[in-house]
Amino acid sequence: MGATLVDMGAQDRRHDRSDKDADFSAYMSARQPALYRTAYLLAGDHAGAEDLLQTAFAKLYLSWDRIRDREALDGYVRRIMVNENNSLWRRAWKRREHATDTMPETGALDTYDDGMGGILWSFVQTLPPKQRSVVVLRYYEQLSEAEIADVLGISVGTVKSQASRALAALRARAPQSLDPHASGDDAR
Repeated sequence: MGATLVDMGAQDRRHDRSDKDADFSAYMSARQPALYRTAYLLAGDHAGAEDLLQTAFAKLYLSWDRIRDREALDGYVRRIMVNENNSLWRRAWKRREHATDTMPETGALDTYDDGMGGILWSFVQTLPPKQRSVVVLRYYEQLSEAEIADVLGISVGTVKSQASRALAALRARAPQSLDPHASGDDAR
């Protein structure tokens, strides 16, 4: 009889694990495309976005049993991605990378809409990580200032100041042709 109780306990643990895996897989399948877009906008390239999202999902999986508010999962994953992205910028190996003039060959044609449809996103990529995070979360993810503050772990005032600095930098860097208020006759 003692062996039977042990076997039942092992079966319960396997059942719980398969439920956890099924729940996690369902969440990941449903949310991966939207979260990947956010990761791309934060990282600035496909490889970095894939790494960022993979790390975020791995950390989410490890915490899956402890998360009580399933409605807040996207915010939790966004916060992981922002923190990981900021950590990457601080690592020494990141500074040793060098840009080249030649692009590597790619496999299949990529039809993914990466949010870079407008030239403005090329300017967003030049912002410092914290400012870029605020811009992505505010204007791409459509989060409120309070939600951004919660995701980034900063105050609402810091969100406002980072957004203000980011927008000022974008205005200074972007050509006047992107200004929706410019009249085209340069009568400014």
